[in-house]
Amino acid sequence: MDERLQLLIEPVVKGLGCDLWGIEYLPQGKHSILRVYIDSLDGVDVQDCERISRQIGSVLDVEDPLHGEYTLEVSSPGTDRRLFTLEQFEQYAGANVKINLRSPYEGRRKFSGLLCGVEESEVIIRIDEDEYLLPFDSIDRASIIPDFK
Repeated sequence: MDERLQLLIEPVVKGLGCDLWGIEYLPQGKHSILRVYIDSLDGVDVQDCERISRQIGSVLDVEDPLHGEYTLEVSSPGTDRRLFTLEQFEQYAGANVKINLRSPYEGRRKFSGLLCGVEESEVIIRIDEDEYLLPFDSIDRASIIPDFK
């Protein structure tokens, strides 16, 4: 599903001058949500979100990849941006992150610490003096912890 949505949405976003940061689909019956995160070197404003939302909405109406009703939300990733790809994890090496796993790794599912980088298909996070190599496929959700200093 995510791959098909990406193939439909990414060309629209790029064609309108932004980059697709990530897609999040939350199926909840009649209250399902499709969140599309966009980014740009110049930043993203409300007009960008509105313009891209209209275009994505038109494509999704024609292609109909999601069955049933849903709400489309288009926004910037924000300062606490969610990380979706290994490339994004590499890009934010040195930042503090929160990572939630689908199933426990070494007895825990939640990790919060310094993102050290990526090694093959594993994300390296340092918590105090310990380093953990977390398999990318086991990550349910990861996001940057903003530093407002």
